[in-house]
Amino acid sequence: MKVRKIIRGLHRDVGYIAFGLIIIYSISGIAVNHVNDWNPNYNISKDTLIISSNIDSSLSTTELAKILAQYFSINDSIKSSFRSNPNKIDIFFQKKTLSANLQTKIAVLEKVENRFILRESNFLHLNHAKKIWTWIADIFAVSLIFLAVSGLIMIKGKLGFLGRGKWFMLLGLIIPILFLFLYFY
Repeated sequence: MKVRKIIRGLHRDVGYIAFGLIIIYSISGIAVNHVNDWNPNYNISKDTLIISSNIDSSLSTTELAKILAQYFSINDSIKSSFRSNPNKIDIFFQKKTLSANLQTKIAVLEKVENRFILRESNFLHLNHAKKIWTWIADIFAVSLIFLAVSGLIMIKGKLGFLGRGKWFMLLGLIIPILFLFLYFY
């Protein structure tokens, strides 16, 4: 059997196996690249609410937290609460925070929801799992190196590496080097 035929078969099969990981790492990579624009793991929404009735600011922090939770129909259990001054209180629930100012009668309810698929992809891509996932990620990285190198030698002639392929490979090396000089050095 010819070497190119063996490499082509391995390249194809490794590519099929790597497909799922490539999709996961690509989706996560796009999300994490824009971390300054949004939170790739969580969707955070804020609603401004009005406190229409007078609530006694002299109540204890625990009592005030319970009254405000009932007032805004928040049925979640209160994890903790904090008062920075007699008129301001932050109440913490599971994936929710209610910040109320009794003087201005304005409250802000912040809800945190997981971004489906993105959070899981980021968990794997950023290797928060550790343990055996580190080995899987390393094998995937070696597979990508194999796919890159085997891709160079699969095709002969003017469309192969010694033809126009060397120019595309050179471009693929120049782009990251250029950006290193622009942003790193």
